[in-house]
Amino acid sequence: MAAFDWDEYREFKKFSGKDDKLEIAIDFIRSYYNMSNPRDIYDMMAEDDIGRMMLDKREITDAEDLENFMFQS
Repeated sequence: MAAFDWDEYREFKKFSGKDDKLEIAIDFIRSYYNMSNPRDIYDMMAEDDIGRMMLDKREITDAEDLENFMFQS
């Protein structure tokens, strides 16, 4: 699995128009890495320290929790 590219994320964030960093990160992963499966998105974020902090902040502990978050927003 590819490592999360935080430099590209920062560029993406400038033009996203959203405030929630996790929503922006999910949109970034969908766009930059062409991923749509919540399990793949969760795995990528869980393997990254900052991504893990974003998930922990919202008490997202698995792909199902992430999927629920994605459909809420």
